[in-house]
Amino acid sequence: MINLALLYGGKSAERDVSIAGANEVERALDRNKYMVFKYDAATDLEALVHDAKRLDCVFILLHGRFGEDGTVQGMLDLLGLPYQSAGVLGSSMAMDKHVSKVMYQRAGLQTPAWMCVRRGEEVDAGHIVDRLGLPLIVKPSGQGSSVGIGIVEDHEDLTSMIDEAFRWDSHVIVEEFVKGTEITGGVLGLDDLEALPIVEIVPGEDFAFFDYEAKYKPGATTEICPARLSPELTSLAQDMAIKAHEALRLSIYSRTDMIVSEDGEIYCIETNTIPGMTPTSLFPQAAKVHGLDFPALLDRLIELAIERKGQE
Repeated sequence: MINLALLYGGKSAERDVSIAGANEVERALDRNKYMVFKYDAATDLEALVHDAKRLDCVFILLHGRFGEDGTVQGMLDLLGLPYQSAGVLGSSMAMDKHVSKVMYQRAGLQTPAWMCVRRGEEVDAGHIVDRLGLPLIVKPSGQGSSVGIGIVEDHEDLTSMIDEAFRWDSHVIVEEFVKGTEITGGVLGLDDLEALPIVEIVPGEDFAFFDYEAKYKPGATTEICPARLSPELTSLAQDMAIKAHEALRLSIYSRTDMIVSEDGEIYCIETNTIPGMTPTSLFPQAAKVHGLDFPALLDRLIELAIERKGQE
């Protein structure tokens, strides 16, 4: 019997998503294998520290700041507890969209052109548009689930959209808009990485892209797995997902969001180190097509967490 802690909730803008994921994971876990303990990161961290010696593994179900950014991972490292996500460095790099894009480029991966704007800097909207064109995507550098993200179609709206994004972060990414097909590629494993089937994401007609509402509103988005790509593009996307995983020094699992442009180029957008974890979330969908149903996927992630700890 494995004493398993579910660490969920927290203080980020994605708290509700985290709670929903924790409920689904708890429901799917085999109670013949696991004794489950739940800790809300917003209120129960002291209890988790107190209970650390009786716990065998922590399943992190946090998203966004103070959960996916390396902070919780560092605490668990100090406690000597295995967990199923990337470590401190990888989590921190992947959470920062600017750093991620720099690492993509260094690994030879294509990513949309961008500029990073810091709070307090004077924003020269004309210079940004001259350099990147229109339309543009504006997003906080350190948020997930498309929180605070928006499309700018008109030069005059850029400054106000950047100001809105600054509500969520001190650094904002302004990125060229690449029109095409949205896809995502999961990666699973330690030393021997497996690329999962690619998922194609088709937002409904009311959504210009896969934003927060499109992600979580029932029926707002159609997801197709395997994606309707040629074998060549499928192979390239899977290879890019693995390269992104390696470039960001990730471990156990990740999910990289990409765009296939209208001329057949693939661009890396961002990488998630703790993908959504309900049976209908993107990573579990791909895992199911790969041969791992939701309970089996949870078992595999926990096995990998414990195995990695044993290698340290």
